[in-house]
This record gives sequence, structure tokens and C-alpha cells, in this order.
Amino acid sequence: MLVRRAEDAEPASPEILTHLPEGPAAGVAYSLRHHELFMATNTAVYAIPYVAGGPAPTGPPATIVRVRTGPVAPNSDGDVHTSTSVAFDDLKDRLYIGVGSSCNACVEADLTRASIFVAHADGTSLHKIAKRIRNAIALTIDPQTGALWAGVAGQDALPSGHPFEFADDVSSHAAVADYGWPDCEENHRAYTSGARCDGTVVPSIEFPAYSTLIGAVIYPAAIKARFAFPARYRGGLFVAAHGSWHRSDSGFAAAPMVAFVRLRGDVPVTPVDWNDPRRQWQEFVGGFQDGFQRYGRPTGIAVGSQGSLFVADDADGVIYRIRPKGMQ
Repeated sequence: MLVRRAEDAEPASPEILTHLPEGPAAGVAYSLRHHELFMATNTAVYAIPYVAGGPAPTGPPATIVRVRTGPVAPNSDGDVHTSTSVAFDDLKDRLYIGVGSSCNACVEADLTRASIFVAHADGTSLHKIAKRIRNAIALTIDPQTGALWAGVAGQDALPSGHPFEFADDVSSHAAVADYGWPDCEENHRAYTSGARCDGTVVPSIEFPAYSTLIGAVIYPAAIKARFAFPARYRGGLFVAAHGSWHRSDSGFAAAPMVAFVRLRGDVPVTPVDWNDPRRQWQEFVGGFQDGFQRYGRPTGIAVGSQGSLFVADDADGVIYRIRPKGMQ
């Protein structure tokens, strides 16, 4: 779908931009360098020429990458993820692809799953840069540095409150970065008997278990725009948490929200506190949950051409536009 004039006082009604041969269409990214739109589904990544602001494409999207080319894990517990995420780095001319796992906790038979890949814009030279990462559904690029950030939805059925869910600068690690799932989580912590965790990645930002991070964006550090956010937000990471289905006595265990993490370069200003996964970030948008009642669930998140923050809500089927107080 496409919403034109999204920064105007009265945006246009949504329109269909193009059709894909399968679903679900979970990932979307745009390249200003190539004037191409990239879209990802359960088994493929597609590309179609598109000039921002121009008419909808008339031809069909081209398949440039195939994912989930093999079977689900033989010991899959049925928690099969079908989402594929994409992000495009115009600075380095790279396409990144995040592919979710075929289970909650298993050893994958299909090595395209539970991984992050990088490729050229045409899908060639595809290779893996991160493995054993359960569901890196929130992918985003720092427009200033080209760093690739991933927000991850963690596994279930571990001791209550674990594992912490995380966001991390994937590009800061030597390829192929090993995030350890399902054996190792958090700070080299083993959740499988006999697991060797000393060589796994320790993420740089932690959130409470079950937060379900599925959208992320870096607010441009050098932005000059009509609705630009104050300086303290520039260069920081916004994360959309979908919330959990896990229940406590008083309500769902993790509430939907949009969180903000201050960064200095691509390093969190506040380091991880392994006793409290709430120390590094602040709730930026909340109020979506009251006990077992929910009023929305944030998903995708993006920064507009004039600096507004856009947040999609798949519970109410709406998009929120957020601007600094007093700006219309």
C-alpha cells in the first residue's frame, strides 16, 4: 500500500502500489540510489522500479532472492515464522534480508532460516552475515553510518522473564555473527545443557522478555526538516514492540509500545544492565494496554521526508503520525 502526501495536513487515502504473487508481505525497503522498492514475503524478495512520489509501477515485481528454500526443522514445534524483513543501505549499496526461524527452539535443516543475509541490489552475491538469530524481524539502517540494526523476537518456554529480547548493531561484529539461538542467550548464558556460549554475540541493547520487537528506525542525526525532532532524539533508535501473548495475573506480560534508545554513534549511551533490561531505553509512546485490554499494537516504524515519525498499528489498521509538540 502507498499513502501519498503523508506529511501534509490531509494525507491521501491509501492506494495499492503493486501486487505480489504470495504472502505474507512483511518487509519493505526503498533505495533512493536505485529508485527501487524491495518487498519480502515468506519465500522471496522482490524488486520493482519506483520513483518516490511518482505513479504506481505498471509491471510485475521481479524475484531477486529466494529464501526458505528447504524444509522446516525435523524437530520443529510448529512455531513456524513466515516473515522476511528487508533494509537497504544506500551508502554502501547493500540489501539486507532477515529470515525468521521454523520453530521456537530447534536446529534448522534449512540454513536460510534464522539468519540475516546481505546482497547486491539485484540479489547477487548473497551471503550470510548473522546466524542462529531466531527472528530478526526489525531491520533498519543508520543513514549516517550505514550500520545495520536488528531487533529480535526471542524464544518462549524458558524460565519466566527470559530470554531478554534485544536490538543490536549486527554490522559491528565479524561475519558470520553467531547469536546463539536456541542454546545461548543474553550474556553468554546457556539454556541448553552442554552448550558452548563463549563465542556467541552479546547484544548491545536489551528489552524485557516477550516484548516482541518487530519495527525499528534510526532517527537521522543530520536531519534538517520542518518537523525534525529535538536534538536529543537525533541519531537515536526507535523500536516498535508488538507486546506479548504471555499472561501474568494482572495482564499481558509485555505491553505494546514504542521505545527510544539514545545512541552515541552506534553505541548505546547507557550500557546493558543484566539485572534490569529496562535501563537503556525510555517508553516514547505507550498507553496501548490496560491489563488484558489492548488499544493497539505497533508494528512498522519510519521517519518521513519532513521529520515526522510514522508508526503502523496492526490491531486497529491505522498509521500514527508523530511530531514535536506545537508543530502542525
